[in-house]
Amino acid sequence: MQLIIYYLVYPIILGISKLPWRLFYAFSTCAYILVYYIIRYRRKTVIGNLELVFPEKSKKEIRDISKSFYKHMCDMFLEMTKSLSISREELIKRYKVVNLDEFHEFERKNKSIITLMGHYGSFEWSNAVDLVSLNPCVGIYKQIENKYFDRLAHRIRGRFDSRLIPSHKVARQIIKDKKEGTVCGYGMISDQSPKIYNAKYWADFMGVKVPIFLGGEFLAQRLDVIVLYLHVEKVKRGHYEVRFIPISENSKEEEPYFIIKKYLRLLENQIREKPQYYLWTHKRWKHRNSQIPEGAIVD
Repeated sequence: MQLIIYYLVYPIILGISKLPWRLFYAFSTCAYILVYYIIRYRRKTVIGNLELVFPEKSKKEIRDISKSFYKHMCDMFLEMTKSLSISREELIKRYKVVNLDEFHEFERKNKSIITLMGHYGSFEWSNAVDLVSLNPCVGIYKQIENKYFDRLAHRIRGRFDSRLIPSHKVARQIIKDKKEGTVCGYGMISDQSPKIYNAKYWADFMGVKVPIFLGGEFLAQRLDVIVLYLHVEKVKRGHYEVRFIPISENSKEEEPYFIIKKYLRLLENQIREKPQYYLWTHKRWKHRNSQIPEGAIVD
C-alpha cells in the first residue's frame, strides 16, 4: 500500500516542483485556501498555541496571524518539493547567507560547528548552506513512516550531495566524526518537545514552562564545538536571508544550560517579531500541564 501511494503521489510532487515560480506560488495560494478553509488542518492547535503564548492579543490579531502562518506554511512545504528541480545557483540566491565571511571565519578555527535552528522560516532549504560552506555540512532529519516517502525526503534534502543523519543516530555519528578528526557543520532543530520521561530540564519558552530538548547542548559541551544560531528572515515569497549568530565559541567552558537558554531567547525574539513564520501546527507546549518528573531541573 505504501508503494502504491508513493507511485500515485510522486508524479504530482514532481510536476509541482517544475512549475514556473509564478504558477508555483499561485498553486500554493490555492493550497492555502484548501488547507485553511476546507480541510481546516490543525486549526484548533494553531489557535490554541497562539492564544497560549500571546494572551495579550485580540481574537482578530490571533486570526490574522494564523492566516498568515498557513500561507507561509503552504509556501514552505511546497518549496521543499521545488528542491527536486531547483538549480544550485537558484537555491543559493533564494536562501542567502548575509554574513558568509563571518561564518567562514568560524569554519577556519578547525572545530566542528553545531548550528541550532528552530521551526522558523524555511528550515527545509537550510541545506543551501552546504553549497557555500568551506567544511562539509550535515543535516539531521526525522525519518518518515512511509519508507518510500522517507527515501524521497532523503533524496530531496541530500540532492546536492549533502550528508544526512537520521535523528536517532545523530549522537553516535557526531561522536564518531570527532574521534576520526572529521570537521563538519551540523544543523540541528532544537525546539521540539522531548519525551516526558526524558524531560530533565524545564524552562520558560514563550512565557510557558515546558520541558526543553537538551541534545544540542549536550553534544556541544561533550565535544567542545562552536555553537551558532541560524537566524532566518523571510524577505518575500521564495526568498530568505539567513545570518549565523554566535552562541558559544567555547561550549565546553559554559555553565550548564547557558547554550540552550541563549538559543531559546534568540528564537523567541524572532517569533515575537514575526510570529507568522513559526510552525504553530506542532504541539510544542503539550507537556505544559504535565507533572514534572522527580529530579528534573526547573529554571
